[in-house]
Amino acid sequence: MSATHIFRMDRIGASDTIVVRDPFPFIVATRTVAEDLKPALDEDFKHFEGTGYLPYAGGDETVPAVRKLVDEITSKEVADALGDKLGIDRLSQYPTLVTVARNFNRRHGTIHTDSKSKIATALVYLNDSWNGESGGCLRMLRSADNIDDTVVPEVPPVFGNFVIFRRTDNSFHGHLPFEGKRHVIQIAWVVSQAEIDRKEKRGHLSSFLKGVFGSFDKKVGAGRGRNASHLK
Repeated sequence: MSATHIFRMDRIGASDTIVVRDPFPFIVATRTVAEDLKPALDEDFKHFEGTGYLPYAGGDETVPAVRKLVDEITSKEVADALGDKLGIDRLSQYPTLVTVARNFNRRHGTIHTDSKSKIATALVYLNDSWNGESGGCLRMLRSADNIDDTVVPEVPPVFGNFVIFRRTDNSFHGHLPFEGKRHVIQIAWVVSQAEIDRKEKRGHLSSFLKGVFGSFDKKVGAGRGRNASHLK
């Protein structure tokens, strides 16, 4: 890979980028990742097995394209610029928790706000294509009990689509039930390293349990309601 930037920060200020303040601050941008990185990222995602969000170890040499993209977004320059647009001073001062998802089942994506320990969350979508259906498309919402009460048009998880939002008590978001390939990197800026350590420990346990009870997890997801939520 070249030394040039692969996260296109210029797209955050583009005329077609959506910047919202109410009911909570968030940004939706497109084409934020260099197209020539697509083959390398597709190859990297083969290393992530299982469903839902999986822990990512910073500096992982087995996924160089993912590492480079994460490093750029979490750099002081980029993080602080993104934070400024969300009304967060020096976002880079907060430690980051990175998780990666390759596949989802219908249990995932219920309406939630993110935990109170998170300051902001970024989602980088990397699917090479999408089926055109709503299932699996991110929705930023006005309420905790209506997946159709959207603030802006839903965001398909296609390559380069990028969402970042400030966590608030009403930062409701989620997606309709979906099962299949949904490549996404999630970057969360968290209040403390202690919180990250706790979340990572819980994440490793969750990954283990998914491996043991994967078929049960899939069966539970099949019965998920359209407006299901899990609020923290």
